[in-house]
Amino acid sequence: MGIEKPQGALLDEKLLRLFDALYATRSVTRAAAQLGQAQPTVSIWLNRLRQELQDPLFVRTPIGMEPTPRAESLIGPARAAIENLRQLTETAPTFDPATAKRRFRICMTDSSHITLLPRLLAQLRAQAPGVSVEALQNDASAGARLLSGEADLAVGLIPELGAGFFQQTLYMQDWVCLVSAAHPRVRGGMTRADYEAEAHVVIERGTGYDLIETAMAAADVHRRTALTLPGFLGLGALVSGADLVATLPRHIGETLAEIHGLAVYPCPIQIESFQVKQLWHARNHHDLASRWLRALFVNLFQHSGNKMT
Repeated sequence: MGIEKPQGALLDEKLLRLFDALYATRSVTRAAAQLGQAQPTVSIWLNRLRQELQDPLFVRTPIGMEPTPRAESLIGPARAAIENLRQLTETAPTFDPATAKRRFRICMTDSSHITLLPRLLAQLRAQAPGVSVEALQNDASAGARLLSGEADLAVGLIPELGAGFFQQTLYMQDWVCLVSAAHPRVRGGMTRADYEAEAHVVIERGTGYDLIETAMAAADVHRRTALTLPGFLGLGALVSGADLVATLPRHIGETLAEIHGLAVYPCPIQIESFQVKQLWHARNHHDLASRWLRALFVNLFQHSGNKMT
């Protein structure tokens, strides 16, 4: 930002300020004092300014350094450029959640719609009533959405996204089995024999499914699948009304159990635990609104144990 030289490049800020000081004082000595520089330094800057603008700019007269016609034509743009620079450097970015109008786009799994989204929305209504959320699918496109700016944040079990992305662990997840509280054959716990004997409802989507299938293969466990679903919608009601077993991450399992009055047991098959993370691209790393949102996720959900509190 500044006055263009004849070749189209931009002037250094200190030269702009020298030009303004010389025009105001009509004196190299007084301009040097105003700028806090030694007079020889200011003389060097003036020579450079004359070379770059290809004009003497100021000439010595009995009453001081008088501006040339070119200097007269440039003083207005020069002062406007200095003011623009001042505004750029002195206007600190701010984000006030209480008054902000902003829509955050967050890549989330459908289980997060049940476990995380209600608490997040309650806090937004209380702290930032003008802020809204658009939930996007948390799938293989999450990285591209973060990179393009289509999404502000992604939350869940997400493979490493590589350079340019930041990540923060929110909590660890292990695995539980969810059954109806009235299940006639499961009381007080679930053994491997129980697990293999019962009919299962399977959520066939996402990295969590891959972890389960890997564990079942490693333990040589063969589940009898009665129902396959693409997501968690309706799962609680289905389990409460049938003698089915659902193997789920603890957070969604305990949440559905509380909503539908279901029983929760530790999974008798060892399945690899995983970290639920929030991830974002470097483009949003310093954005104050995005930083506020990430801090809100930490305050709401980050903890050291498996059970959400």
